[in-house]
Amino acid sequence: MVENGIGASLRRKEDNRFLTGKGNYTDDINRPGQTYAYLLRSPHAHANINSMDISAAKSAAGVVAVFVGQDLVADAVGGLVCGASVTGKGGEVNKTPPRNVLTMDKVRFVGDPIAVVIAETLAQAKDGAELIAVDYGELPSVVSTSAADKPGAPQLHEECPDNVALDWELGDKAAVDAAFAAAAKTASVDLINNRMVTNPMEPRAAVGEYNSGTDEITLYMTSQNPHVHRLVMSAFMNIAPEHKFRVVAPDVGGGFGSKIFTYNEEAICAWAAKKINRPVKWTADRSEAFLSDAHGRDHVTKAEMAMDADGKFLAMRVSSHANMGAYLQLFSVSIPTLFHGFLLAGQYTTPAIYLESRSVMTNTAPVDAARGAGRPEATYLLERLVDVSALEMGLDPAEIRRRNFIKADQMPYQTPVVQCYDSGDYDASLDKALANADYDGFAARRDEAKGRGKLRGIGLSAYIEACGVAPSAAVGSLGVGVGLWESAQVRFNPTGGVTVFTGTHSHGQGHETAFAQLVTERLGVPVENVEVVHGDTDKGQFGMGTYGSRSLPVGGVAIANACDKIIAKGKKIAAHSLEAAEDDIDFAEGNFTVAGTDKTMNIAEVAFTAYVPHNYPEGVEPGLDEIAFFDPLNFSFPAGAHVCEIEIDPATGTLEIVNYTAVDDFGVLVNPMIVEGQVHGGLAHGIGQALLEGCVYDEDSGQLTTGSFQDYCMPRADNLPSFNVDYAPTVPIHNPLGVKGCGEAGAIAAPPAVINAIVNALGIKHLDMPATSEKVWRAAQAAG
Repeated sequence: MVENGIGASLRRKEDNRFLTGKGNYTDDINRPGQTYAYLLRSPHAHANINSMDISAAKSAAGVVAVFVGQDLVADAVGGLVCGASVTGKGGEVNKTPPRNVLTMDKVRFVGDPIAVVIAETLAQAKDGAELIAVDYGELPSVVSTSAADKPGAPQLHEECPDNVALDWELGDKAAVDAAFAAAAKTASVDLINNRMVTNPMEPRAAVGEYNSGTDEITLYMTSQNPHVHRLVMSAFMNIAPEHKFRVVAPDVGGGFGSKIFTYNEEAICAWAAKKINRPVKWTADRSEAFLSDAHGRDHVTKAEMAMDADGKFLAMRVSSHANMGAYLQLFSVSIPTLFHGFLLAGQYTTPAIYLESRSVMTNTAPVDAARGAGRPEATYLLERLVDVSALEMGLDPAEIRRRNFIKADQMPYQTPVVQCYDSGDYDASLDKALANADYDGFAARRDEAKGRGKLRGIGLSAYIEACGVAPSAAVGSLGVGVGLWESAQVRFNPTGGVTVFTGTHSHGQGHETAFAQLVTERLGVPVENVEVVHGDTDKGQFGMGTYGSRSLPVGGVAIANACDKIIAKGKKIAAHSLEAAEDDIDFAEGNFTVAGTDKTMNIAEVAFTAYVPHNYPEGVEPGLDEIAFFDPLNFSFPAGAHVCEIEIDPATGTLEIVNYTAVDDFGVLVNPMIVEGQVHGGLAHGIGQALLEGCVYDEDSGQLTTGSFQDYCMPRADNLPSFNVDYAPTVPIHNPLGVKGCGEAGAIAAPPAVINAIVNALGIKHLDMPATSEKVWRAAQAAG
């Protein structure tokens, strides 16, 4: 094994600058002559804008400009883009209501932006915004997912009758109904997948700057995919031609999906910078983030399972409503349909599955991809339903899973919901998880806890996800408007150092370390001599960005392919220098060697020769700099089994997670320490949803009642145990590196594991998330 290559738990190279305060985030960027933007937002959930007077604001102290929606329309700036085109029942494609950058006619959620004030200071911009007089005509609102399409519900858009953006189905309904009619036993559960605010550590921010000499716009922003942001704002919003538009995403402090999308504020900063010929800066405060960031989850679902007399799954039937908020964001309706429905088979051999999913519009912030994006919702309903099925059958939750698992020798396995899994050994993951959690010893621990007046519970979760979001042909056939390949450039410097340019983006995942280790493994270059560059559309390779755990399974393979091109060219150069045939040159651990001899040439020497080609093979270009693209043939399918053990004080509802065991199949681990950190973060995210986090709108006024950290509870260190993390890897067929993706697994697996443990402790059928202390206490009292 190459030192510090694949498999080494190398400390993250980027952490030095983060830990010493040398990180460079968007809000750290200030440009000469900079102004500040403040957005005036609707205080109403639903209202007509009868009139708006900006004259007093325009003459206020320090105000440089005030713009409203008509100003952008006059400059032919397009609206915000929905990238989903999903075909539903009757062949009808989802309805996509238009959304202007600044709303002009009717506001549809609290926080909908209607004007921007640009001033010399942020305080002056805020003062100016207070002088804008708006006459609103308030309208009734609807915020409830289950009430949005009911008769008489307030209508948000003419384009969406009954507030339905998409009515979608998947599977063979007749076969499922027949299986239920013939079933020996059935089980059902009604559940809510609670709305979440993603809350990355760094709020969204943008700085727009215009160079009048070159007619170029530079936009610094918090982005997970800067090239995509540039493409959308150029091709669809007409802010600037792509070759005159640079997007820079510097250090980004977390994303979790919320920084994939193109938002109003970023477009405004880019457009307004040219309009006033001065830089324009905007940074969200936390209250703005709660109001305006895309939220996640928010499904209301009924799930049913049909079984034979032995507990073998015969069919599953799911009916779900998914809240899209007031407008469709980038992925929007594809999350509760394609990303969700295609994973409903889980790890099981259920032969027939039918899903009905309605995507509904409400007077709330838009809902889109959040860590896991449809996969957590699918796993939650399935794994809760499996436990309810076990209860119905009188089987141990582990046993009913074993009876229904897809077996390792059945791989590749075609599910009834489109996906074909290429690898996995689900029995091995569960067996290791149960052993690591001492599942057999739980009864004794439960009895001991009972003696102390506590209720002990244990819960399982067997999850699978499709990640490494690609392949272009597959996603294109499903209505996604872009290709989802990835690219990379690997460039040797004359002195032997390597610069890697990647189209992915790191916002906490450790790419600068993991990608460097990959290059070290492939090329034998010391890891400290490898620099990874990302986030700048003028520097890096065009790429589709980071989301869906795609960076290593897709972007990493592109890097590896570029390295292979480097090696192939290096063999030609080394063969010439070593006076040997190219076919006789071997390459290993950074050295080109003539087979069967001690004649060797280090790759750094080859690089120098490539840039100083005095003695050089004929027909070979100088330089050592290669580009590669990768578009996989299939998704990758991480999977695993998690076991959560909890203890409840029934007198107070206080809950403690006393043990959490995770056994995951991520394939090859490039940096096990980084992987474990990603698992820990995902588990905190998932446990937060299960126990604490819940985004709530008032059903009468449409106001966001959980609009700050005083009202929206995030997980803290004392809510979490020390995690017991282990692996049961299998080798994916379609990934040349053998990797699968790891960043979302914890957020997918944890919620059902936690809730299964709680209902096990309480002896009840179901409890909706978040299982707060009050909710647990009430359930404990009701259960006696």
